[in-house]
Amino acid sequence: MTERADGVKKAQLSRDVIFQILSNQRRRYALHYLRRNEGPAEIGELATQIAAWENDVTVENVTSQQRKRVYNTLQQAHLPKLDETGFIDYEPARGEVTLTDRAKPLNTYLEIIPDNNLPWSEYYFVLGCISLTLLTGAWFNAGPLGLVPGIGWAVGLAALVTISGGAHMYYYRNLRLGHSEVPEKK
Repeated sequence: MTERADGVKKAQLSRDVIFQILSNQRRRYALHYLRRNEGPAEIGELATQIAAWENDVTVENVTSQQRKRVYNTLQQAHLPKLDETGFIDYEPARGEVTLTDRAKPLNTYLEIIPDNNLPWSEYYFVLGCISLTLLTGAWFNAGPLGLVPGIGWAVGLAALVTISGGAHMYYYRNLRLGHSEVPEKK
């Protein structure tokens, strides 16, 4: 059990509970919005943005019925559940929602691998296999591979790993929950 500043105790969460929390799209949208805005949000603005995402319209084109439907479920079910887990602080009396530090590890569960995309672990495995093949060929002076001096291979492979690592960091940073303008629909 952990205790918040207001004295409310929060239980440690299992992966099953985390997956259950994240299984609902509105809760993921709420977390996305809060992470993107980095501060307290009013439940009305949160509901309006989520309704816009759900209905593929701009915030200005959200109808009062669409907003009300989202607002009610957020207020009655989703925000209390997220507050119970400690991912947010929800103040129903003020209608204010704030993301907590406890939500930071959720990125681990939400890294997105778009369709037809190679996961980074497989990319690095293939990169390692190709590097070993090239180095083995250079070691045995196989064809044109033997023409490049050892330092050339070392610099080339180090540059390749560094560029790959930089690309991975950039790619991952853009997939973080709340980083992009519109959350991923699943």
